[in-house]
Amino acid sequence: MTSESTTLEAGTGNTPEYGRLARLTLAALGVVYGDIGTSPLYAVRECFFGSIPLDVNPDNVLGVLSLICWALILVISVKYLLVVMRADNNGEGGILALLALLDPWRGKRSKRLKATLIILGVFGAALLLGDGMITPAISVLSAVEGLKVAAPATADMVIPGTIGILVLLFWFQKHGTGTIGTLFGPIMIVWFLILAALGIVSISADPGVLLAINPWEAVRFFQDHPSAGFFVLGGVFLAVTGGEALYADMGHFGGKPIRLAWFGLVLPALLLNYFGQGAFILQHPDDVVHPFYNLVPHWGVYPMIGLATVVTVIASQAVISGTFSLVRQAIQLHQSPPLTVIQTSSEEIGQIYVPIMNWLLLLGSVSLVIGFGSSSNLAAAYGVAVSATMVITTVLAYFVMRDKWKWRASVAYLVTGLFLIADISFFSANLFKIADGGWFPIAVSSAAMLMMTTWYSGRRLYHMKAIARSIPIDLFINSIQRDGPPRISGTGVFLTSPGNNVSGGLLHHLKLNKVLHEKVILLTAITEDIPRVTAANRLEIEEMPCGFYRVFVRYGFMQSPNIPVALKFCADQALIPDLDPETVAYYADRATLVATTDNSRMSLWRKRLYGFMSRNSQRAVEYYKLPPGKSVELGIQVEF
Repeated sequence: MTSESTTLEAGTGNTPEYGRLARLTLAALGVVYGDIGTSPLYAVRECFFGSIPLDVNPDNVLGVLSLICWALILVISVKYLLVVMRADNNGEGGILALLALLDPWRGKRSKRLKATLIILGVFGAALLLGDGMITPAISVLSAVEGLKVAAPATADMVIPGTIGILVLLFWFQKHGTGTIGTLFGPIMIVWFLILAALGIVSISADPGVLLAINPWEAVRFFQDHPSAGFFVLGGVFLAVTGGEALYADMGHFGGKPIRLAWFGLVLPALLLNYFGQGAFILQHPDDVVHPFYNLVPHWGVYPMIGLATVVTVIASQAVISGTFSLVRQAIQLHQSPPLTVIQTSSEEIGQIYVPIMNWLLLLGSVSLVIGFGSSSNLAAAYGVAVSATMVITTVLAYFVMRDKWKWRASVAYLVTGLFLIADISFFSANLFKIADGGWFPIAVSSAAMLMMTTWYSGRRLYHMKAIARSIPIDLFINSIQRDGPPRISGTGVFLTSPGNNVSGGLLHHLKLNKVLHEKVILLTAITEDIPRVTAANRLEIEEMPCGFYRVFVRYGFMQSPNIPVALKFCADQALIPDLDPETVAYYADRATLVATTDNSRMSLWRKRLYGFMSRNSQRAVEYYKLPPGKSVELGIQVEF
C-alpha cells in the first residue's frame, strides 16, 4: 500500500473516504499553500515597479501575465505536483528526504558522484534555512504595507508593526500550532475565494487580459524585450516560490489532498487574481504602486490588511515549521550537531519546536526588516535561495527517475531538461539580485553548509579515532570471563557507537570504579535513511556471555530518539530477562576534543570549529531523553 493511501485510510470508524480526503485537503490548504498564496501581494508589483521598472502597456502586461501563468503550470503543476511528489521516501518529501531516498552513501556510483549528490542535497537544505528567515520578513512586511494605501500618514508604523507581529509569531512557536491549526484551512479558503473574486471583478472591466493564457504572449514578450524579459523573470519567480514547501509538507497530508487543493481552488484563484491585477494596471497605468491592494474597494482595505496579515502569519508558520523539520532531519542524518527538539503535539509528529533555531530565525527576520525597510527592497534578497534549491531538486530527481523509477535515459533527460530550462532561467535572473540583497541567503546558506559539512566530517574522524583506541567487544568479554571485576546489582546501559567495539566510556568506568553491573547493555541508537521505523522493527537484541547484551535501537530521520522508552518496551515484552527499568543506570561519553595537526584531511581550523560545535551541542543525556537522576556522563579526552 502506498503512503498516500495509508494516509487516506487513517481515519476511524466507517467515515467515508471522501470525508477524510476533504479534511486532509482543508488541512493542506492551511499549511501547504500559505507561502505561494501570499505571492500576489508582491509578485506583479515587482515585475513592473521593482528595481528595474517595466513600461506599462498591453504587450508587456500580457507578456508578464503569460509568464506567471505558465510558470505556475510548468513549475508547480507539472514539476512538483505531477512528477517530483512521486519521489516520496515512505511518504515524506523535501530535499533531505529526496537525498535519503537516493541513498548516496551506499550506492554503486563512483565516489565523486556520491560526494556530489551529498553536497548538492546538503547545500539545498542549507539554502532553505536562509529562506526561513526571508519568507516571514517579506510576507508580513508586504501585508502591513497596505497601511500606506489605506492611510499614507501611518507609513511610519509599518516597520514597528511588522517587527511586533514577527516577535509574537516566533514567541508563539514554543506553544505549538495545534491550538490554531484547525483555523488555518478555513481562513485560507476565504483568502483564495477573495483573491478569485477581486480578480473576476477587475477582469470584467478588461477581459482582454485573458489572452495571456496563450503561451505565445510570453514568447513574443521575450522577442520584443530580450534583456528586460530576462530581468523580469526575477519578479515572475516570486509567484512560484512556494514550490519547495509543497514537496516538503507532503508527508503530513499525502499527495492526493495537496493536488486536489491546488487544481480545485489555489491555481484558479491565483490566476484570476494575477490577471485581475494586470487588468487594473492597464486601466490605471500612472497610479499603481501596490496593484494588489488597489483591487480592493476603499472600504475593504483595512479588513484586507488584517486578513492578509493573518495569511502571511500562516505562510510564515508553514515555513518556520518546515525549517524545524529540516533541522531535525539534518540531526538524524548526522549533518548537524544534536540540538534541543521539543515535540509540541502528542498526535502530530511534524509539530516540533527547536528553540535555538527559532530565535536565530527571529533575529534574521527582524534584521532583514530593519535593514531593507520595504518588501520591494527585500524582494531583491528573495528568490536566490529558493531558485537554487529548485535546480538541485531537479538534478536529484533525475537520479530518482533513473535509479528508482527505471525510466529510460532519453525520457529522464527530456523531462529534467524541460524543468531545468525553467529552473536555470529563474536562477540566472535571480543572480542579478545578489548585489542588491541576494547575498544574504547565500551568506546564511554558506555558513550553514560549512557547519553541516564540518560536523559530518568531524564526527566521522572522531569516531575513527575513538574506535582506534577501543577494543572489540568479544575480546573485552573474554577478559571479563578470565579475571572479571566484582559485579553489583542492577543494569548498566552504556551508549555505544555502531560497530563491534566497546565504548571508551565503559573502559573508563571500569578503570576508575573496578566494578560492573550484573547486567550490562551495550546500546547503539541508529538512524535509518527512512522517515520512520515501526515499533516492530525498532529493536535488535543479542544476548552475550557474562550478562552482556548488545542492543540496537533504530529510528527514522523524522523521529526523535528516546532510549528509556525503548528499554521499557524491552522489559514489558520480556526481551531481556529480569530487566527492571527502575534499577537501570545510564552511562554516556562526554568527550573533550583536542585538535591536532595530524595527517588527516581535515584542516586544523575546521577541527577546532567541530570541537566548538561539539562543546555547545546538546548533551547525549538530553538528546536520548535519559533520566537525569539515573545518568552519568563519563569524561574522556580524545585527540583528533
